[in-house]
Amino acid sequence: MEGLLDRAGGPGLLFDNDRAGPGDRAIQVKTVDAAVPLWIIGDLHGDLLALEAALAAIARETPGSGAERPRIVFLGDLFDDEGYGLEVLLRVFELILEGPERTCVIAGNHDEALSYDGIRFASSVSPADFADLLNAHLSHEWIERAGKAAVRFFATAPRALFFPDGLLVAHAGFPLADLHERLAESGNWNDLTCLSDFTWARAHPTARRKLPNRFSRGSQFGYQDFAAFCELSARLGRPVTHMVRGHDHVEERYAIPSAYRAHPVLTTVALSRRLPRETFGPRERVPTLARFVEHSAPQVHRMHIPTALIDAIYPEPSADGLAGEPGSLEARR
Repeated sequence: MEGLLDRAGGPGLLFDNDRAGPGDRAIQVKTVDAAVPLWIIGDLHGDLLALEAALAAIARETPGSGAERPRIVFLGDLFDDEGYGLEVLLRVFELILEGPERTCVIAGNHDEALSYDGIRFASSVSPADFADLLNAHLSHEWIERAGKAAVRFFATAPRALFFPDGLLVAHAGFPLADLHERLAESGNWNDLTCLSDFTWARAHPTARRKLPNRFSRGSQFGYQDFAAFCELSARLGRPVTHMVRGHDHVEERYAIPSAYRAHPVLTTVALSRRLPRETFGPRERVPTLARFVEHSAPQVHRMHIPTALIDAIYPEPSADGLAGEPGSLEARR
């Protein structure tokens, strides 16, 4: 992976050829071959079980070989919230090495927040247990190198993809209303505040409009805010009609709020368990992934993982607050 990142011209991932330049992180995709399957996997947060289930489902639903093998877009947030963040990161690195031209990883807010100052790792978001894990193993050369590779990788990873059929792909959102006038004048999609909104904004399921709060990176948007952005993007030569995102850990692990009928917004999350910061709902969840459908919202696929397997991989905390023994590496893989 280090060698791939060192390559002249970058690692050559899916859609990298569409970048306007090396620093372009809001990529206007020129063409998408609808005949070659394209799958979208949302937030994982260390959920190695859900990742392997998604890869198995993709292999089952879209068998193929060579140039026709399915392509995958990850919506970011590979780690934090306990689980197996390092294993998920390395598994995604494996997929990249097996076929860079078939894999795209969009940076999520947890991925973007990870940093390294030459001595220790840190994160600007909470929870930040992945940075804690890396710091606890600084004497382990390969773990430290994996963390540094992650920081390098996500520094240049895309924050948004604009597909030619009108689909916007991002971890979280889009440039919010207070940026529209400036964006209309400059046309600079790589403005740092725009990139931040792609990575941090949250969708309100019913509100018409939400006032952006620049004191918090997690400002919300409503359905009229998205409609206004769709109108602006068309004027700027990047027509957007619908969107797929992650970021919000909805209980059903997917949602298309009815308020967004005019411009559908699909949230898809690949989490088989309730995260520690999720207060309500069952421990075992039904993770989702989505398949690209041209001129339509992506098609949602639910992955019904056996409850016993979820409980074995992610044991419920005991009475003293400590989790039980995790499943074996063989079971996790």
